[in-house]
Amino acid sequence: MAERYVLDLQEIDETQVAVVGGKGAHLGGLSRIEGIRVPDGFCVTTDAFRRIMADAPSMDGLLNQLSRLNADDREAVRTLSARIRRTIEEIAIPDDLAEAITGALARHGEQAAYAVRSSATAEDLPTASFAGQQDTYLNVVGPTAVLQHVSRCWASLFTERAVTYRRRGGIDHRTVHMAVVVQRMVFPEAAGILFTADPVTGNRKAATVDAGLGLGEALVSGLVNPDVFTVRDGQVVARTIAAKQRALHALPAGGTREVAIDAQRQEQPALTDEQVVRLVELGRRIEAHFGRPQDIEWCLDGDDFHIVQSRPITTLFPVPETGDQENHVYVSVGHQQMMTDPMKPLGLSMWQLTAMAPMQEAGGRLFVDVTRRLGSPASRAALLDLVGRGDPLVRDALETVLDRDDFVPSLPDAGPGGPPSGHTSAPIETDPAIVTELIERSQASIAALERDIRTKTGPALFDFLLEAFEEHKRVLGDPLSMQVIMAGMEATWWLNDKLQEWLGEKNAADTLTLSAPDNITSEMGLALLGVADVIRPHPEVVAFLEGVEDDGFLDELVKLPGGTQARDAIETYLGRYGMRCVGEIDITRPRWRERPSTLVPVILDNVRHFEPGAAERRFEEGRQRALQQEQDVLSRLRALPDGERKADETKRMIDRVRTFIGYREYPKYGIVNRYFVYKQALMKEAERLVRAGVLPEKEDIFYLTFQELHDVVRSNQADDRLVQQRKEAFRSYEALTPPRVLTSDGEAVTGAYRRDDVPSGALAGLPVSAGTVEGRARVILDMAEADLKAGDILVTTYTDPSWSPLFVSVAGLVTEVGGLMTHGAVIAREYGLPAVVGVDRATRLIRDGQRIRVHGADGYVEILS
Repeated sequence: MAERYVLDLQEIDETQVAVVGGKGAHLGGLSRIEGIRVPDGFCVTTDAFRRIMADAPSMDGLLNQLSRLNADDREAVRTLSARIRRTIEEIAIPDDLAEAITGALARHGEQAAYAVRSSATAEDLPTASFAGQQDTYLNVVGPTAVLQHVSRCWASLFTERAVTYRRRGGIDHRTVHMAVVVQRMVFPEAAGILFTADPVTGNRKAATVDAGLGLGEALVSGLVNPDVFTVRDGQVVARTIAAKQRALHALPAGGTREVAIDAQRQEQPALTDEQVVRLVELGRRIEAHFGRPQDIEWCLDGDDFHIVQSRPITTLFPVPETGDQENHVYVSVGHQQMMTDPMKPLGLSMWQLTAMAPMQEAGGRLFVDVTRRLGSPASRAALLDLVGRGDPLVRDALETVLDRDDFVPSLPDAGPGGPPSGHTSAPIETDPAIVTELIERSQASIAALERDIRTKTGPALFDFLLEAFEEHKRVLGDPLSMQVIMAGMEATWWLNDKLQEWLGEKNAADTLTLSAPDNITSEMGLALLGVADVIRPHPEVVAFLEGVEDDGFLDELVKLPGGTQARDAIETYLGRYGMRCVGEIDITRPRWRERPSTLVPVILDNVRHFEPGAAERRFEEGRQRALQQEQDVLSRLRALPDGERKADETKRMIDRVRTFIGYREYPKYGIVNRYFVYKQALMKEAERLVRAGVLPEKEDIFYLTFQELHDVVRSNQADDRLVQQRKEAFRSYEALTPPRVLTSDGEAVTGAYRRDDVPSGALAGLPVSAGTVEGRARVILDMAEADLKAGDILVTTYTDPSWSPLFVSVAGLVTEVGGLMTHGAVIAREYGLPAVVGVDRATRLIRDGQRIRVHGADGYVEILS
């Protein structure tokens, strides 16, 4: 029995987290790598912890109390966690367990000094870095002291910080167990931390070493400033040497103390360059073993490095896998598509199969490799111009990479991969019938898809879908559709450039595009005002909707007076727009049709804040303002030299922009329509797989790629482990922020605005819809939790078309992601909302409820209170 309580480090590898905790398993793995020295020692296993917990009769009640506490009630958490720690420390260690530990000490040197360190089963996992949540005790001497500190490590599972962290992460206290690592002490000349990738930029080729004199704990706890070295390609390329006034040393009888450092030693580096380079080589060996960048604690004894800890760096954004050693530059697709959340595997693979360009996946996000286009001068200029108009931060990030010597290989001009020029065929006439025809083509194609997919099931469905994806791409790449989109955008740019040059008007097109016809997304926002008009006269329906919790409410509505009309109005709306939702490029996201309760808060807001007929009035007011602006601009132009020509050209461009700009939103609507048809067919297959016992739940198909799902349907067999791994990976991706630009070295390049016209303290962004507005900031990350009052300014990460129903009730818009032609910008202009997008970290720098002023024409946001 005794050997289950204690295992030597040499017997352990990284698969044994459940037995020896994260730290113990990692140390066991480390001790098996050739050339890596890990201080000798053993682990007291989680079996020992379970035995102790079972020996305390009061423990069960205390843990029940703990699980009922609110994580924010700090006083109650503090009191109860202290009581649990005291209870654990007072439990007498049973004889057989104590003998197992003292027997291991006798093998390793009974009177030697040890480090006693806690190792929780949930610690240092890739998905939740619990670093520093539990305790470490240094220089513990003698069996009695070791046993006492083992008890303290067990108790440290219930420090206030660890308890709160678990509550916030939704981790059950009973599922986490504590092992204890007992290792021979090293008394180092120097110690510190090595990151095998730059933890700030993410660059995998740069390693950073933090080094201090004495024990490493002084550095980890922030007691002293470290020397910092940066190493690339086997050379120290940067160093900062700190003045070392204090160090932490071990005392012969046990424990540690701070000591002052001699004056002449204070300015000297803790390591030589040769030692730093050698340490990084060891780090690279450890990184190769674990398969990802590591955060490593090391100490130097004589001229030997000992490794005392290694854990993955969990904050780094993953790099797309290419299988070659070339340099690559990637641009984020999510920043173009207004969807920076991670996508599930089925969503990623469906988007890749239906997209017009090849895309790589990393961290649950999609990226386009632009290396070739950056390599040749002609395609580089076109690419920078295109992305720069949309999002200056992407352009600046790409230019930052281009400024680095030789990162992007040069290609001759005629190289493949250049962007197709938008001016290949004759320019199209300004004719509204063209837009009508395109919309009819799209609707006919979707109707055919709905008709033909009905009879398809099993493997035949997948063969059919692969053909449907080709049709999907054909509709999306329709040259006429592309021409219309470009014509609308080019007319906007022309108006903005020329009217600034001729009249000094900034962003003139913003007013000229108000209430443009045929904009499916702005119609969607106004149509929900129409739904509110139907519901408003029926107080019982309004009262019922205020209490709606689940998605079965539509059937309940008909029992109320006015309920049938209300249900019909919502059903009609869902018939036209029910395939939309937040993050809609990910097919796995629940659509409004699947979760209609999402719309209820917005409908109720519309009932409260608007009068009947508001939609028609809003649209007409916008149209009149655009008309007024048009007449004003044209009359001012006619007064200029050569005014008639300027006015005629401008009138042509205004007609062009109003004819074509609304269509800009239609292709996405078509895609999302098709997606919903695909999804409904795939969900039927999922239900069949659940009935056949192949999958436990139908949503499990979201964690398989399209091809993998095809294989499951063919073979009627699924790999449960793969689905579990994918779920864990997805959870870890949710904590990451995707970069706009990423290099194959792993460097996340953010880009900057480089502007001098922004007042100090204001937040710079991209001006996308003119006007200045002041109001209360509502920082909203989930549309379903929007509680907006008239005059509020919406601040969020990104908005896609599904947010547009909220736009009718706000006074302004600020987003972290977005460009001149992304959905939020187009709809803000349609509705005449001052808007600034691409404001870095806006949702963290602006607090909910603060008063802010949005400068829509100048592109910045002032925080007033």
